[in-house]
Amino acid sequence: MADQDNTGDWTSPDEVQFRFRDDEAISVPAVTVDSFRDQTNASAVRIEPGDDARDLLPYLDRLSLVEVNFPVFGDGRGYSAARILREAGFTGELRAVGEVLVDQIAYMRRCGFDGFAPDKKLNEADVEAALSRWPQVYQPTVDGRAPIWKLRHG
Repeated sequence: MADQDNTGDWTSPDEVQFRFRDDEAISVPAVTVDSFRDQTNASAVRIEPGDDARDLLPYLDRLSLVEVNFPVFGDGRGYSAARILREAGFTGELRAVGEVLVDQIAYMRRCGFDGFAPDKKLNEADVEAALSRWPQVYQPTVDGRAPIWKLRHG
């Protein structure tokens, strides 16, 4: 959980505010996808819009953290990147960074994100409400929740 300074402002947008994992938090700096390919010791990478998450698939065994940058609210490519990585077997921390809004948290969790470092601090009660608002889901995805049609029809 990131802290506030004396003025009540968010101290660092790169700090993780929410994390839904039991293992130790990753604190190594993430490198760009291009830099990652040139290094043999990097274990954390940041995907920017325009980067192809599939470029990381051969390296999933050495990755412990993938940050996906959401520079603007309307850019949804990060959702696809998350799903590609999770469906390919990535089990490390998948962290959404940048313009992360409370309205997106539940959808991001469904795609496989388990860490959040928003540019602006989110209200914890609002996030909890967003995550618990819909107990049933309609589409299958990587979070393991069974869609309602499957519950109804087996």
